[in-house]
Amino acid sequence: MLRLFRRPLTILAFESSADDTCAAVLTSTRKILSNVVIKQHEVHESWGGIHPAAAVMAHQRNMPIAAKRALTEAGLDISQVDGIAFTRGPGIGGCLGVSCNAAKTLAAVHNKPVVGVHHMQAHALTPLLTSWPDVPSFPFLTFLVSGGHTLLVLAESLTSFKIIATTRDESIGRTFDKVSRMLELSWDGIGPGAALERFCAGPEQGSLPDGFYPFPRPMPGQLAFSYASLHSHVERYLHFNGGIESVSLPSKLAIARSFQLAAFSQLEDKLLLALQWCANKSLDVRHLVVSGGVASNTLLRERLNACLKNAPTPLSVIFPPPSLCTDNAVMIAWASMHRFLAHDYDDYSINPRAKWSIEELHDKSEDRDMS
Repeated sequence: MLRLFRRPLTILAFESSADDTCAAVLTSTRKILSNVVIKQHEVHESWGGIHPAAAVMAHQRNMPIAAKRALTEAGLDISQVDGIAFTRGPGIGGCLGVSCNAAKTLAAVHNKPVVGVHHMQAHALTPLLTSWPDVPSFPFLTFLVSGGHTLLVLAESLTSFKIIATTRDESIGRTFDKVSRMLELSWDGIGPGAALERFCAGPEQGSLPDGFYPFPRPMPGQLAFSYASLHSHVERYLHFNGGIESVSLPSKLAIARSFQLAAFSQLEDKLLLALQWCANKSLDVRHLVVSGGVASNTLLRERLNACLKNAPTPLSVIFPPPSLCTDNAVMIAWASMHRFLAHDYDDYSINPRAKWSIEELHDKSEDRDMS
């Protein structure tokens, strides 16, 4: 169980690893006092994706606003905060620096402890917050699917993770963004991946255009992902067939739906392989956690639930609420909590780590229990 002080700990957290500026306040009794997320979609839509320099400027503009809103909505001032957490990495270097500097400066000025958090660890541990008291038990499998990552990971403890499969080229979220851009879908303030999901969910029917061949299923039988081949499949068809202008709306819809199914089918294939890998190693895995921005996709949730009916052993799938699948600071605060409770703080000289494998987290804190 969490080792609580005489009063709950209250943590202020910042997240700015990509294009969302986030601040939140969370207590060690699992109370979310505030959760502020400021999107940058209008900044990046003209670029067709995240422009790092523009993202940094937007974070610098938005972070003071997010921090102030988080404290105001929580009904607190900085003197009532026990510690400050931030996303240390992985992510876009300049973007990470905004959260890091905000956290360290506030902590140093107000004499508060600070903790830097691994972004993917935070995604993986979110269900220990949101599914209480029916939380997943270690070891559990976790899909970390986002704009920056496609990972299938065995979570052995709060700080010990083993990567079972990762992408050989680009992430599933980045591929969604590219295909959305190729199909010229309007973001409408929700981002490219969400725009593609919404487009596919419409009631209209369509058929694939002549000459559009089925999507590949990369690396069958291997515990590895490849998503670049999916967006290249769409790109080649458009290149040799007159561009998107020559594709009718029903055909565009059919292409988008076919792509989405191909992307998720690959996750299903690799999940079944991973479950067999766990069985071969006699691992008692009973839960699958699915987190990251792509985990908010409704069709993915339906497909994975159906896929697990074919699993060699019974497995419960856990999805955080959609608002806590995409980037947020609540998960950062929660992933830092066990360290604040153990007085395991970082020095004010800590710097971001843009490249940081989740397997590098393992340390002596592995026996701490947040369940």
